[in-house]
Amino acid sequence: MNRLTTTPKQPERKADDDVVPTDELIRQQGVHPIASANDVATDDPFASDDEHADFLADLYASRRSNVS
Repeated sequence: MNRLTTTPKQPERKADDDVVPTDELIRQQGVHPIASANDVATDDPFASDDEHADFLADLYASRRSNVS
């Protein structure tokens, strides 16, 4: 049995109805350029050495599983 589905009629919108220029978004969000890599440096994302080791083991296993 074939069923025909249709998309509900959408109200017409102008292309620029929801477009906000990048410069305006930057101003609104208070974004500033990164001056140094230290600006984005964070504390260690792993709670422990064991958590880090588990992450690496999982990463390496997933990479090996994709090797043909």
